[in-house]
Amino acid sequence: MDKAATRKRLVAERQAMADRLARADALQQVLRFWLVDRADTVIGAYWPIKGEFDPLPALHRWKEDGELLHESQRRRIGLPVIDKLHKTLAFHAWYPGCPMEEDAYGIPKPKDTELLHPTLLFVPCVGYGPGGYRLGYGGGFYDRTLAQLAPRPFTVGLGYTQAYLDDFLPEAHDQPLDAILNDNGVVWPL
Repeated sequence: MDKAATRKRLVAERQAMADRLARADALQQVLRFWLVDRADTVIGAYWPIKGEFDPLPALHRWKEDGELLHESQRRRIGLPVIDKLHKTLAFHAWYPGCPMEEDAYGIPKPKDTELLHPTLLFVPCVGYGPGGYRLGYGGGFYDRTLAQLAPRPFTVGLGYTQAYLDDFLPEAHDQPLDAILNDNGVVWPL
């Protein structure tokens, strides 16, 4: 598989999906239901780019729902900030309206907010395949980050049905995810 060509094709397909908004609504529902029984109070996510699924509305609702529990919970959401020296990611607190700035890739990130240590991490998938493996943009940031985090958070890939790659073969450095969700539900583990 030519990964660069596959990435380009999958991103173009994702951006051209005529029903992307309907699929995003379906994945919002899947995500919200999936989160119901989770005990996590700090979740890492991502700022969506290039037609990616946006997990932030569901996560903001999850955060607000924590405040309504019988015993109110302070729930936190973190977004990635690149560590340029190690080419890894750290997660900083995000909330609607928090100060943001663009990183070196033009992706918004929280500016000067608290460092968080997520126990659950949502990871964007350009593509994904059997065994919980994902195809990202090729920078290796998530693989390097997951290889060094201790304790490692529970990792969940998020993507659309069209991104499934039946013939995806992971490389030695690829870190498998613990679960993958798409607009049809849980696709890994089966």
